[in-house]
Amino acid sequence: MCGRYAITSAPEAIRALFGFAEQPNFPPRHNVAPTQPIPVVRLTEGQRHFALVRWGFVPSWVKDPRGFSLIINARGESVLDKPAFRNAMRRRRCLVPADGFYEWKADGSRKRPHFIRPRGGGLLAFAGLWECWMGPNGEEVETACIVTTTSNRALRDLHERMPVVIPEEAFDLWLDCARVDAEVAAALITPAPDDLFEFHEVSTAVNRTANDSAELIAPLASGAAPPEPPAVPRARPRSAAKPKTGEGQGSLF
Repeated sequence: MCGRYAITSAPEAIRALFGFAEQPNFPPRHNVAPTQPIPVVRLTEGQRHFALVRWGFVPSWVKDPRGFSLIINARGESVLDKPAFRNAMRRRRCLVPADGFYEWKADGSRKRPHFIRPRGGGLLAFAGLWECWMGPNGEEVETACIVTTTSNRALRDLHERMPVVIPEEAFDLWLDCARVDAEVAAALITPAPDDLFEFHEVSTAVNRTANDSAELIAPLASGAAPPEPPAVPRARPRSAAKPKTGEGQGSLF
């Protein structure tokens, strides 16, 4: 699966690779999380365009998104048939720019985070699906999810799933829903080559969505053990207790 990822390339580099008309300007993000706005690239009237959508796919037929489970990934094996994704796979495919993503490896009772990126760095294009949900009062919300597949041999020890990576030469095959039918596009849903990625363990600071800095993708010091979970503070007397505050997700930009 893909539950966190990073976008650290300069906007000019992203625009150069994906070839969209807009000139967005945004800071690097090292800990993109579900429910946040994410950049996607999609085809409109034969032209590639940049857009911001909510990460958390909502099918158009859902009556109330508040009661619908958050969908951040779509299993590639079922996108052609599953009602939630079938129409989007036919008509609303997109690309999700990224520089790398996180995965957590089980280690006893712990899960140790790792950052996965292309060898030598560089941008990735994850296969995505987007949808426009319209509310009863005419409000519209555009959402997206990342398509996943089985992991390649290089990443199998970390997790059994990985995002589908679309190579640059196949961008139009994935994006052009008018000329490329869903069955043909689905042929791109395969594990990435075994030699594409490198990975290293990182700090558990990435677990908290409020954290967002370059230190999150830095390799954990050799031989260092992950920090122990913070101790649970002793309860204060009721008269001195302060109200709890949520961590929040924050905006992408």
